[in-house]
Amino acid sequence: MIRRRLLYTLGLIGACALLSVSVHAQTAPVAPAAAKNGLQQKIDQRTQDIKALEQEIASYQNQLNELGSQASSLSSTIKSLQLTQKKLEADIKVTENRIAEKNLQIQQLGSQIVEKEDTISDNKRIIARSFSTLNEISDKSLLELMLSKDSLSGTWDSLEGISTLQQGLSNHIANLQTAKIRLETNKKDTEKAKTELQSLSKQLSAQKKVIIANTEENNALLKETKNNQSTYTQLLTQRQEQKEAFEREVADLEASLKSSVSSDAVPTSGTGILSYPLDKVRITQYFGNTPFATKNAQIYNGQGHNGVDFAASIGTPVKSAASGLVIGSGNTDTVCPGASYGKWVLVKHTNGLTTVYAHLSYVSASVGQTVSRGETIAYSGYSGNVVPRGPRGAHLHFTVFVSDGVTVGSYKFRSCPGARAIEMPLLTKKGAYLNPLSYF
Repeated sequence: MIRRRLLYTLGLIGACALLSVSVHAQTAPVAPAAAKNGLQQKIDQRTQDIKALEQEIASYQNQLNELGSQASSLSSTIKSLQLTQKKLEADIKVTENRIAEKNLQIQQLGSQIVEKEDTISDNKRIIARSFSTLNEISDKSLLELMLSKDSLSGTWDSLEGISTLQQGLSNHIANLQTAKIRLETNKKDTEKAKTELQSLSKQLSAQKKVIIANTEENNALLKETKNNQSTYTQLLTQRQEQKEAFEREVADLEASLKSSVSSDAVPTSGTGILSYPLDKVRITQYFGNTPFATKNAQIYNGQGHNGVDFAASIGTPVKSAASGLVIGSGNTDTVCPGASYGKWVLVKHTNGLTTVYAHLSYVSASVGQTVSRGETIAYSGYSGNVVPRGPRGAHLHFTVFVSDGVTVGSYKFRSCPGARAIEMPLLTKKGAYLNPLSYF
């Protein structure tokens, strides 16, 4: 009976011991405990630095908000651009610290992976040795075991030893399984950290370009106004007039369209079809005949606001509202400064909707690129028909179209200098504008 039970236990343990555990070394040798503690200290320091920088950024934003509540002037606009520059520089420092922190985390995970691999190897060796010992013992009958001992108590001691060996073997098998699970978790965490690191590197590159755009905006403003308030006021008046003339031309162009969007082409509205293009949402103007649109009928020609405006400080990441294909991108300011979308990007989605993101400072997505829902495709700004400049003007304009009724077109507008052609999203059918709030 004892022999049969012993063989059954050995068979069960043997089956567990032969489980396949795949391990592949991926990193450097195991770091000593002091080095690992040093890594954690460095990670903690980076976290503290990021928190301090985020407080600095919040302070800049508060100052920008205060400027936004004041009357527009050249001095306040220049100050806002300077504060924005400081905020953007702090944004870059945050990203740099996050990159350094992520590299330290990857290094730490690498050490943990090697440690788990060593634990697995040790447990496998112990299991193999224990299995060999138990296998030798199992070849002896109970009578042979009794005869090999000087007394009955010695025989019982041997049996107790076998039981202890079995228990220890079970513990090592459990340790092996736990180490394998933790190893796989560490590997997944490492891959995730590497993906996040790539994303942060792209973000850093984009943020540097946003700073360049902001610097150019500041320099252009100083050049145009010659740092003179009256010249600045005159410039605002000219921009406002050009903006109104341009919008009237767009409205007339859309009114001349012969066909309308088929009701079958309009996607059914519903919650969650689109996600918000910003992480923090504050709407500053709604879709349709809003109070502002009604008050400024000369701009909207009675058609109302064709999208939704979101408050967004310069350099805020703008995200695709759904998965899709980037079918257009451009900058209307190169042809008609201050009159239209400014820097814009157009994404066609698979659900029958197409979205445009406008008044950007930098577009990070490329035409022909497939983007995922929530993927950063641009950074907010106040390019295009944003008047006044400065903190009150910065926002994201977001429009939703029926895909069947919009295209990227080129059209000559009389209101643009030299009546040059401007490339931008244009309606091809009436009724293509949709209320974004019907799809969030």
